[in-house]
Amino acid sequence: MTDWARLFVDYSQYEVSAVPGASGTEIYTLGDNLLHVGGPYQFIGFCGVHTGWIEARVRVLPGPPTEVGVGWDAISEVTLWSPSGRLSVVGLMGGFAEALTDVAVPRGLIRVRVHARDRLHQPERTDDDPPERHELHIWAVSEETPWRTVLAAPGGRDWEQKPAKGAEWAMLSLVPRPSGRPAILPPLPPDPYEDDTGLTRVAVVRYRPAPVEVSVGVLPAGDLEVRLERVDGETLMWSWATADKPIFPQPLATLPDDEPSTVRLTSGPDGFTLRHEGVLGRHAFALGLIWDHLLDNAGSYPWMETLRERAVEATALAEKTRRWQAEHDAERWGGAPPSDRVRGLLSQAQSLARIDRPLLDRIDALPAARQREAACWAARRAMRVAGLEQIGWIADALADAEADRPLPRSFTEQSGTAAFNRLMSDPEVPHTTVPLHPNPKAFGTRGVTEMLQQAAAFPALIALADDDPLVAAINAVYNTAIAHGDDRDRFLTDAHIALR
Repeated sequence: MTDWARLFVDYSQYEVSAVPGASGTEIYTLGDNLLHVGGPYQFIGFCGVHTGWIEARVRVLPGPPTEVGVGWDAISEVTLWSPSGRLSVVGLMGGFAEALTDVAVPRGLIRVRVHARDRLHQPERTDDDPPERHELHIWAVSEETPWRTVLAAPGGRDWEQKPAKGAEWAMLSLVPRPSGRPAILPPLPPDPYEDDTGLTRVAVVRYRPAPVEVSVGVLPAGDLEVRLERVDGETLMWSWATADKPIFPQPLATLPDDEPSTVRLTSGPDGFTLRHEGVLGRHAFALGLIWDHLLDNAGSYPWMETLRERAVEATALAEKTRRWQAEHDAERWGGAPPSDRVRGLLSQAQSLARIDRPLLDRIDALPAARQREAACWAARRAMRVAGLEQIGWIADALADAEADRPLPRSFTEQSGTAAFNRLMSDPEVPHTTVPLHPNPKAFGTRGVTEMLQQAAAFPALIALADDDPLVAAINAVYNTAIAHGDDRDRFLTDAHIALR
């Protein structure tokens, strides 16, 4: 048992949680004057004090209490899933008490019974009144059962229950859409509070005073579905599967649970009992809400309207993204995107596509041997137009490539840096310039109007060092076209003829 601790509350509420920050149902969905269920890990407790201090403490019991405590104004209880074996009581706006933080509780399903007294509203409270007190009794359970009012507060409000809304949230929580977190970012680390390693599966139990018919068949869940198959007169098999007709443009493929579970139905003089056995502990709360709705509203699936609305929105967004991507690709590639192979290359493919898209497609369509020939043909044209064809060491390298011999190491290592540096320092190399017409969308307007022709042409020779003949051909042809300056279009015409 913890000592009594002072806790600052706001809006007459505090939160009891086994997983800090976990999402859950909206408040005022299911509950009474003392607590409202919030999800598998948490619930909201209600106070008389609107903004101020209350006192609270936690008692962990070895088993369920044998009697209802006396001296309390209201008592209610609910089942939570505590995977880490820790539970905290905090004010709605962050009120904190060390004694009520990370209290050790049993791992797995726990039952929490909340007791409250002296819940006076602040306008009614005087300095002579005792402090408002809330006491939580906690014990381990193996079955998820509904919340219930043990002792109703006198004159309390009769809250409207919204089981359909609870069932909607429950199913949506079991079939969530993939996270929108960018794939380039590393995955988030696992939350230690959600670690349920080693915990056994549990049962969901629901009771009705009169017999209820549970239909076999399929429960729709958007891209997924639940298949309920009869095993015998009192037993059904519950299993998840992908739907034959998914509704989202990128359908879910991961099932909430790969293992089937068992639903047992028993009727007797005391009423009807449903036991859904072998379910994951983190799913028990949601499955309980789904059964609460289905047992009273067979054939009603309140989550489907929301799923359909989201699917329509996702489809519209996917179409908008597709159109944007098509426009973007058309700008990048001068038309429809080329083959997946070309798109995946580290090359000048996009640059060549922007000046002559049909030529890129023609190079892509060539067999590998012809691509290698095309690369050598373009490199020789580049050396010729830049006056490098007769420079000894350059002529030797070009001859090696045309004879299918390895290029010197100065061309093959570090992207040919050593060879390029030799080019720039060789006194026999001529220095001429050609006009430069950069694509302003790709390079911006930097005021550059001309470039050294030999520096523009030489990468066509370095391109021959690439082991991939397609990359070699694309890079050699593109750099040769640039080296021709204002005669670029004439070279491109020659290239179409040569590469037929």
